Amino acid sequence: MGKKTGSLVTAIIPTYNRPDLLRGAVESVICQTYKNIELIVVDDHSPTPAESALSSISTSNLRSIQVIRHDKNKGANVARNTGIKNASGDFIAFLDDDDKWEPTKIERQVAAFQTADDSVGVTYTGQHFINEEGVTTSVHISKVGGDVTKRLLCGAQIAPFSSVMVRSDVIQRAGLPDERFPCWQDREWYVRLSQYCEFKPIPEPLAIRHVGKHEQIGDNYQQKRDEAYPLFLEKHRPLASKYGRVCKHKMEASLMRQLGKDALRHKKYRESQKQLMRSAIHYPFVWKTYIYLLVALSGKPGYKIAKTCKRVYEERRFLKNDA
Repeated sequence: MGKKTGSLVTAIIPTYNRPDLLRGAVESVICQTYKNIELIVVDDHSPTPAESALSSISTSNLRSIQVIRHDKNKGANVARNTGIKNASGDFIAFLDDDDKWEPTKIERQVAAFQTADDSVGVTYTGQHFINEEGVTTSVHISKVGGDVTKRLLCGAQIAPFSSVMVRSDVIQRAGLPDERFPCWQDREWYVRLSQYCEFKPIPEPLAIRHVGKHEQIGDNYQQKRDEAYPLFLEKHRPLASKYGRVCKHKMEASLMRQLGKDALRHKKYRESQKQLMRSAIHYPFVWKTYIYLLVALSGKPGYKIAKTCKRVYEERRFLKNDA
């Protein structure tokens, strides 16, 4: 299904009250070199309807465009599911309203599906991060592919929604993203998708992520700790246990390490120390855990130094790779 040339791709953009960013995201879909795209914008009950923000944009390059408006605010995951339920494409691609795509992204992903085995149900690209001045600050590329279930459970990172394309028949088997998750929706969904298909990475930074002061999904540390974390364990601890005790400990440690990193980012130093120490106890063989713990123990001064060092390192690495 969907391997013939010209397969229809559905692009889904959930949006809430970010008209300027939304226009940029939509324009990046319109500018794709692959032309057989239907676009579904799901307006999660923005104060100013998203349709008005798009009225001046020419969408003639698209196969079709729908703007669906929720009657009340329901969250980004519900908005994505609304898009999936209204999609006609052989492939489903997601784009957050504060992100963009490079022009060749969809073409490269469809080509990857066309040359892959039928077992491949997910392709994903790398991403590069751009600050408010339009400067690329870092590039993230993952090469995790094939049967990835165990690696995902143990903490392997794939990519956010804006990098991913999924075959629609795989979604039918694996189910929709779980609307109960306030964050980690992508991480949880990838585990379920991986039980029905293989993943194929495209090691090129074809998704553009904007880093700035605007609110992003997952910014609420308390929700991640009190809701997403226990729900993830409830859903996937039995699966991790099937891979053995070490996998189960790795999964729990990776989640605690992520909580520790997020607490550190929110300047909750004591909370970060607690989560990182728990992570080290569960699985003591990940050196990054101790780096983060050292920063958390040093408090605000250490965190500021660490942020500066990381920024300089990322900028130098990007410049080296770009040379």
